[in-house]
Amino acid sequence: MELEKLLEKLSNAHGISGYENNIKQIMEEEIKPYVDETKTDKMGNLIATKKGDGPSIMLAAHMDEIGLMVQYIDDNGFLRFVKIGGWFDQTLHSQRVVVHGSNGPLTGVIGSKPPHVMKEEDKNKPVKAEDMFIDIGAKDKDDAINLGVDVGTAISIDRDYTPLANGIVTCKAFDNRAGVAMLIDAMRQLSEADVKATVHAVGTVQEEVGLKGARTSAFGLNPDVAISVDVTFPGDHPGIDKKDSALEMGKGAVITVVDAAGRGLIADRNVVKWLKETAEENEIPYQLNVGNGGTTDATAIHLTREGIPSSTISVPTRYIHSPVEVLSLEDLKSCADLITKAVLNVEKYF
Repeated sequence: MELEKLLEKLSNAHGISGYENNIKQIMEEEIKPYVDETKTDKMGNLIATKKGDGPSIMLAAHMDEIGLMVQYIDDNGFLRFVKIGGWFDQTLHSQRVVVHGSNGPLTGVIGSKPPHVMKEEDKNKPVKAEDMFIDIGAKDKDDAINLGVDVGTAISIDRDYTPLANGIVTCKAFDNRAGVAMLIDAMRQLSEADVKATVHAVGTVQEEVGLKGARTSAFGLNPDVAISVDVTFPGDHPGIDKKDSALEMGKGAVITVVDAAGRGLIADRNVVKWLKETAEENEIPYQLNVGNGGTTDATAIHLTREGIPSSTISVPTRYIHSPVEVLSLEDLKSCADLITKAVLNVEKYF
């Protein structure tokens, strides 16, 4: 229940790439009782450290969610925007959003030309994001500015955490508030154990726009080994084949062997061995992933300095990069438990 409440709190909060402060505040408040110190580096990454005499391990969960940003305000007060992160345009149409203005948050809706005035050939084409706009109810451009909106104002999706059936839940931004929640829960469990390793629990910034915070924080910490904590897509629903993803929601934590067909991470074999054996010894359900698309902070981390042995522990999550991401709370718990147990025996492998 604690883990679910934490997931709900984090996923309901807002923080697009480069604007993660709200998430960082929650993460720091929640993780502080379980570590020896916390600090924020120049890039904005939160680094929470539990000190030990063994090897150093970096656990990285990115705090940012994909979002939008005001590009300009037209004369009638409608907001034109750019996408921050990897949106599929069709998921944006007709969504309600939060516009994070300087005078406080504003509610807006994403609109476009109505089908009633479209040509027949246009009705059969998906509407592009560049043809959409945000309506905040402003009378004109000056009114929008007076409401606190300007070029560069951040925008996020307005969706609340909601349970489905059978321990399944949905919200925006499970990518990667699920990872942040798992990381905090793992540090909570470790606070009650005899931990030999030095553990750096890092909330990274700007992952969705280039793995940026992971790169700088890994360089500063230079750990002996690293695990990225994230989400990944399963192949267990209509529209996707097992050849695209053999993973299933409800079957446990995902350990990455390769992602993006090797263009991203080819995980260190000893790290994969460590995570597999730890899961088996502790009877934690797990799946192995060799993926063709998508990558995580581990890609940046493992290329830092002379190289840092890395892999990723992920929770299978349906409909990633949409306002209605879906995951299993049992899988979430399996991931948090695997992170915990792996930290407790890391000195056997590194």
